[in-house]
Amino acid sequence: MKLIFMGTPEFSVPALEALINDGHEILAVYTQPPRPAGRGQKERKSPIHIVAEKYSIEVRTPKSLKNEEEQNLFSKTNADMSVVVAYGLILPKPILDACTCINIHASLLPRWRGAAPIQRAILAGDKESGVTIMQMDEGLDTGDMLIWDKMDITDDMNAGELHDKLSLLGAELISKYIIEKDKVTPVKQVGDATYANKISKEDAKLNCQDNASNVSAMIRAFSPYPGAYFVYKNEKFKVFDASFLCKEHSYKCGEVVDDKLGIAILDGIMHPKLIQRQGKKIMQIEDLLRGYKILPGEVVS
Repeated sequence: MKLIFMGTPEFSVPALEALINDGHEILAVYTQPPRPAGRGQKERKSPIHIVAEKYSIEVRTPKSLKNEEEQNLFSKTNADMSVVVAYGLILPKPILDACTCINIHASLLPRWRGAAPIQRAILAGDKESGVTIMQMDEGLDTGDMLIWDKMDITDDMNAGELHDKLSLLGAELISKYIIEKDKVTPVKQVGDATYANKISKEDAKLNCQDNASNVSAMIRAFSPYPGAYFVYKNEKFKVFDASFLCKEHSYKCGEVVDDKLGIAILDGIMHPKLIQRQGKKIMQIEDLLRGYKILPGEVVS
Protein backbone atom coordinates (compact mmCIF):
# COMPACT_ATOMS: atom_id res chain seq x y z
CA MET A 1 0.00 0.00 0.00
CA LYS A 2 0.94 3.64 -0.42
CA LEU A 3 1.07 5.10 3.09
CA ILE A 4 1.62 8.31 4.98
CA PHE A 5 3.08 7.75 8.44
CA MET A 6 2.50 10.27 11.24
CA GLY A 7 4.37 9.84 14.51
CA THR A 8 6.98 11.42 16.73
CA PRO A 9 8.37 9.57 19.80
CA GLU A 10 10.23 6.30 20.23
CA PHE A 11 6.90 4.53 20.71
CA SER A 12 6.15 5.08 17.01
CA VAL A 13 9.39 3.62 15.65
CA PRO A 14 8.56 -0.14 15.62
CA ALA A 15 5.34 0.55 13.67
CA LEU A 16 7.14 2.57 11.00
CA GLU A 17 9.88 -0.04 10.67
CA ALA A 18 7.30 -2.84 10.46
CA LEU A 19 5.48 -1.09 7.63
CA ILE A 20 8.75 -0.53 5.77
CA ASN A 21 9.77 -4.17 6.25
CA ASP A 22 6.35 -5.32 5.05
CA GLY A 23 7.10 -3.68 1.72
CA HIS A 24 4.65 -0.78 1.86
CA GLU A 25 5.59 2.43 0.11
CA ILE A 26 5.91 5.23 2.66
CA LEU A 27 5.21 8.35 0.61
CA ALA A 28 5.91 10.79 3.45
CA VAL A 29 6.50 10.88 7.17
CA TYR A 30 4.96 13.60 9.31
CA THR A 31 6.57 14.31 12.67
CA GLN A 32 7.04 17.12 15.18
CA PRO A 33 9.69 19.72 14.25
CA PRO A 34 13.16 19.49 15.78
CA ARG A 35 13.21 21.10 19.22
CA PRO A 36 15.91 22.31 21.63
CA ALA A 37 16.95 19.56 24.03
CA GLY A 38 19.66 18.73 26.53
CA ARG A 39 21.94 21.08 28.42
CA GLY A 40 23.18 22.73 25.25
CA GLN A 41 19.62 23.25 23.98
CA LYS A 42 20.67 22.11 20.51
CA GLU A 43 17.84 21.26 18.15
CA ARG A 44 17.11 17.53 18.21
CA LYS A 45 15.17 15.61 15.59
CA SER A 46 12.42 13.24 16.74
CA PRO A 47 13.09 9.47 16.75
CA ILE A 48 10.72 9.08 13.79
CA HIS A 49 12.50 11.85 11.87
CA ILE A 50 15.80 10.01 12.30
CA VAL A 51 14.36 6.67 11.13
CA ALA A 52 12.68 8.26 8.11
CA GLU A 53 15.95 9.86 7.01
CA LYS A 54 17.70 6.53 7.44
CA TYR A 55 15.35 5.06 4.83
CA SER A 56 15.43 8.19 2.60
CA ILE A 57 11.74 8.92 3.18
CA GLU A 58 10.47 12.48 2.76
CA VAL A 59 10.01 14.13 6.16
CA ARG A 60 7.44 16.86 6.79
CA THR A 61 7.43 18.82 10.06
CA PRO A 62 4.51 21.30 10.00
CA LYS A 63 3.75 23.12 13.22
CA SER A 64 0.05 22.87 12.38
CA LEU A 65 -2.23 21.08 9.94
CA LYS A 66 -4.97 23.69 10.14
CA ASN A 67 -3.85 25.81 7.18
CA GLU A 68 -5.04 25.12 3.66
CA GLU A 69 -1.55 24.85 2.19
CA GLU A 70 -0.60 21.95 4.46
CA GLN A 71 -3.96 20.26 3.88
CA ASN A 72 -3.53 20.47 0.10
CA LEU A 73 -0.01 19.05 0.34
CA PHE A 74 -1.32 16.14 2.40
CA SER A 75 -4.17 15.48 -0.04
CA LYS A 76 -1.92 15.65 -3.13
CA THR A 77 0.31 12.91 -1.70
CA ASN A 78 -2.46 10.51 -2.84
CA ALA A 79 -1.90 7.93 -0.11
CA ASP A 80 -4.16 4.91 0.32
CA MET A 81 -3.97 5.26 4.09
CA SER A 82 -2.39 7.31 6.85
CA VAL A 83 -1.07 5.49 9.93
CA VAL A 84 -0.92 7.70 13.03
CA VAL A 85 1.01 6.80 16.18
CA ALA A 86 1.54 9.37 18.95
CA TYR A 87 1.99 12.16 16.40
CA GLY A 88 1.20 15.09 18.67
CA LEU A 89 -1.00 17.20 16.39
CA ILE A 90 -4.78 17.11 16.02
CA LEU A 91 -5.88 16.05 12.54
CA PRO A 92 -8.55 18.46 11.22
CA LYS A 93 -11.44 17.22 9.09
CA PRO A 94 -9.81 17.99 5.68
CA ILE A 95 -6.90 15.70 6.65
CA LEU A 96 -9.25 12.98 7.89
CA ASP A 97 -11.24 13.24 4.66
CA ALA A 98 -8.19 13.08 2.38
CA CYS A 99 -7.57 9.37 3.02
CA THR A 100 -8.36 6.67 5.56
CA CYS A 101 -6.60 7.58 8.83
CA ILE A 102 -5.80 4.73 11.20
CA ASN A 103 -4.50 5.25 14.73
CA ILE A 104 -2.44 2.94 16.95
CA HIS A 105 -3.48 3.71 20.53
CA ALA A 106 -1.80 2.29 23.64
CA SER A 107 -4.90 1.25 25.59
CA LEU A 108 -8.00 -0.91 25.36
CA LEU A 109 -10.51 1.73 24.30
CA PRO A 110 -12.63 3.35 25.56
CA ARG A 111 -10.45 3.13 28.67
CA TRP A 112 -7.69 5.74 28.71
CA ARG A 113 -8.38 7.92 25.74
CA GLY A 114 -5.89 10.75 25.52
CA ALA A 115 -2.23 11.59 25.92
CA ALA A 116 -0.84 9.36 28.69
CA PRO A 117 -2.63 5.98 28.69
CA ILE A 118 0.41 3.98 29.83
CA GLN A 119 1.14 6.06 32.93
CA ARG A 120 -2.52 6.45 33.87
CA ALA A 121 -3.16 2.70 33.63
CA ILE A 122 -0.34 1.96 36.08
CA LEU A 123 -1.38 4.78 38.42
CA ALA A 124 -4.92 3.41 38.51
CA GLY A 125 -3.72 -0.09 39.37
CA ASP A 126 -5.05 -1.61 36.14
CA LYS A 127 -4.17 -5.28 35.72
CA GLU A 128 -4.17 -5.17 31.94
CA SER A 129 -3.52 -2.81 29.09
CA GLY A 130 -3.27 -3.31 25.35
CA VAL A 131 -3.29 -1.70 21.94
CA THR A 132 -6.29 -0.67 19.85
CA ILE A 133 -6.10 -0.07 16.11
CA MET A 134 -8.78 2.55 15.53
CA GLN A 135 -10.46 4.38 12.67
CA MET A 136 -9.85 8.08 13.37
CA ASP A 137 -12.62 10.64 13.55
CA GLU A 138 -12.79 14.23 14.81
CA GLY A 139 -13.12 13.20 18.46
CA LEU A 140 -10.35 12.41 20.95
CA ASP A 141 -9.77 8.67 20.45
CA THR A 142 -13.49 8.15 19.87
CA GLY A 143 -13.37 6.33 16.52
CA ASP A 144 -14.49 2.79 15.75
CA MET A 145 -12.20 0.00 16.91
CA LEU A 146 -10.78 -2.24 14.19
CA ILE A 147 -8.56 -4.79 15.94
CA TRP A 148 -7.00 -4.91 19.41
CA ASP A 149 -5.06 -7.13 21.77
CA LYS A 150 -4.52 -7.29 25.54
CA MET A 151 -1.41 -7.41 27.71
CA ASP A 152 -1.04 -8.01 31.45
CA ILE A 153 0.39 -5.30 33.70
CA THR A 154 2.42 -7.07 36.37
CA ASP A 155 2.95 -5.65 39.86
CA ASP A 156 6.62 -4.91 39.15
CA MET A 157 6.22 -3.42 35.65
CA ASN A 158 7.10 0.23 35.17
CA ALA A 159 5.94 2.60 32.45
CA GLY A 160 9.11 2.18 30.40
CA GLU A 161 8.71 -1.58 30.28
CA LEU A 162 5.02 -1.41 29.43
CA HIS A 163 5.76 1.26 26.81
CA ASP A 164 8.25 -0.99 25.03
CA LYS A 165 5.93 -4.01 25.05
CA LEU A 166 2.95 -2.04 23.77
CA SER A 167 5.07 -0.38 21.10
CA LEU A 168 6.02 -3.78 19.68
CA LEU A 169 2.43 -5.01 19.99
CA GLY A 170 1.23 -1.97 18.07
CA ALA A 171 3.66 -2.74 15.26
CA GLU A 172 2.40 -6.33 15.08
CA LEU A 173 -1.23 -5.24 15.04
CA ILE A 174 -0.90 -2.61 12.30
CA SER A 175 0.84 -5.15 10.07
CA LYS A 176 -1.94 -7.63 10.78
CA TYR A 177 -4.68 -5.07 10.19
CA ILE A 178 -3.41 -4.03 6.77
CA ILE A 179 -3.28 -7.66 5.67
CA GLU A 180 -6.76 -8.46 7.00
CA LYS A 181 -8.49 -5.06 6.65
CA ASP A 182 -11.02 -6.23 4.05
CA LYS A 183 -12.27 -8.80 6.56
CA VAL A 184 -12.43 -6.43 9.54
CA THR A 185 -15.75 -5.10 10.78
CA PRO A 186 -15.46 -1.80 12.70
CA VAL A 187 -16.82 -1.93 16.25
CA LYS A 188 -18.27 1.03 18.13
CA GLN A 189 -16.65 1.82 21.47
CA VAL A 190 -18.88 0.64 24.31
CA GLY A 191 -18.69 1.50 28.01
CA ASP A 192 -17.61 4.44 30.12
CA ALA A 193 -14.64 6.31 28.72
CA THR A 194 -11.74 7.39 30.90
CA TYR A 195 -9.29 10.11 29.95
CA ALA A 196 -5.53 9.89 30.32
CA ASN A 197 -4.56 13.51 30.90
CA LYS A 198 -1.05 14.58 29.98
CA ILE A 199 1.51 13.99 32.74
CA SER A 200 3.09 17.03 34.38
CA LYS A 201 6.19 17.05 36.56
CA GLU A 202 4.01 18.20 39.46
CA ASP A 203 1.97 14.98 39.15
CA ALA A 204 5.09 13.00 40.05
CA LYS A 205 5.62 14.36 43.58
CA LEU A 206 5.45 11.46 46.02
CA ASN A 207 2.96 11.56 48.87
CA CYS A 208 4.51 9.86 51.89
CA GLN A 209 1.12 9.89 53.60
CA ASP A 210 -0.20 7.42 51.03
CA ASN A 211 -0.08 3.61 51.21
CA ALA A 212 2.54 1.31 49.71
CA SER A 213 0.35 0.24 46.81
CA ASN A 214 -0.21 3.80 45.61
CA VAL A 215 3.36 4.96 46.24
CA SER A 216 4.67 1.96 44.31
CA ALA A 217 2.28 2.71 41.46
CA MET A 218 3.53 6.30 41.30
CA ILE A 219 7.17 5.24 41.16
CA ARG A 220 6.48 2.69 38.42
CA ALA A 221 4.17 5.00 36.43
CA PHE A 222 6.76 7.78 36.32
CA SER A 223 9.78 5.60 35.56
CA PRO A 224 11.72 6.49 33.48
CA TYR A 225 9.96 9.84 32.95
CA PRO A 226 9.51 12.28 34.59
CA GLY A 227 10.58 10.41 37.74
CA ALA A 228 8.59 10.30 40.99
CA TYR A 229 10.33 12.48 43.54
CA PHE A 230 10.52 13.66 47.12
CA VAL A 231 12.09 16.88 48.38
CA TYR A 232 14.82 17.15 51.01
CA LYS A 233 16.40 20.51 51.89
CA ASN A 234 14.81 22.10 48.80
CA GLU A 235 16.41 19.51 46.52
CA LYS A 236 14.54 16.95 44.42
CA PHE A 237 15.41 13.26 44.70
CA LYS A 238 13.82 11.11 42.00
CA VAL A 239 13.03 7.48 42.83
CA PHE A 240 12.94 5.03 39.91
CA ASP A 241 12.68 1.78 41.86
CA ALA A 242 11.93 0.92 45.48
CA SER A 243 11.06 -1.92 47.80
CA PHE A 244 8.37 -1.78 50.47
CA LEU A 245 8.01 -3.26 53.93
CA CYS A 246 4.40 -3.12 55.05
CA LYS A 247 4.06 -2.93 58.83
CA GLU A 248 2.55 -0.81 61.58
CA HIS A 249 4.84 1.93 62.88
CA SER A 250 4.85 5.07 64.96
CA TYR A 251 7.05 7.18 62.70
CA LYS A 252 5.93 10.42 61.11
CA CYS A 253 5.12 9.96 57.42
CA GLY A 254 8.17 11.11 55.47
CA GLU A 255 10.56 10.42 58.34
CA VAL A 256 13.84 8.68 57.53
CA VAL A 257 13.97 5.61 59.77
CA ASP A 258 17.35 3.97 59.09
CA ASP A 259 20.76 4.50 57.51
CA LYS A 260 19.58 2.93 54.20
CA LEU A 261 17.20 5.83 53.52
CA GLY A 262 14.12 3.93 54.61
CA ILE A 263 11.23 6.41 54.51
CA ALA A 264 8.05 5.99 56.54
CA ILE A 265 4.81 5.96 54.55
CA LEU A 266 1.25 5.39 55.71
CA ASP A 267 1.40 1.61 56.09
CA GLY A 268 5.09 0.78 56.15
CA ILE A 269 8.58 1.70 55.00
CA MET A 270 9.77 2.58 51.49
CA HIS A 271 13.38 1.81 50.61
CA PRO A 272 14.53 3.52 47.39
CA LYS A 273 16.70 1.27 45.21
CA LEU A 274 17.39 3.49 42.17
CA ILE A 275 17.62 7.21 42.92
CA GLN A 276 18.72 10.45 41.29
CA ARG A 277 19.82 13.47 43.24
CA GLN A 278 18.97 16.75 41.53
CA GLY A 279 21.54 17.49 38.81
CA LYS A 280 23.22 14.09 39.18
CA LYS A 281 23.03 10.72 37.42
CA ILE A 282 20.70 7.86 38.36
CA MET A 283 22.48 5.52 40.77
CA GLN A 284 21.98 2.66 43.17
CA ILE A 285 20.98 3.83 46.64
CA GLU A 286 24.22 2.42 48.09
CA ASP A 287 26.27 4.65 45.78
CA LEU A 288 24.32 7.75 46.75
CA LEU A 289 24.69 7.07 50.48
CA ARG A 290 28.46 6.66 50.22
CA GLY A 291 28.82 10.34 49.46
CA TYR A 292 25.60 11.85 50.78
CA LYS A 293 23.83 11.13 54.05
CA ILE A 294 20.21 11.68 54.98
CA LEU A 295 20.22 10.69 58.63
CA PRO A 296 17.50 8.88 60.58
CA GLY A 297 15.09 11.38 62.11
CA GLU A 298 15.24 13.74 59.12
CA VAL A 299 11.95 14.29 57.27
CA VAL A 300 11.42 14.41 53.51
CA SER A 301 8.38 15.82 51.77
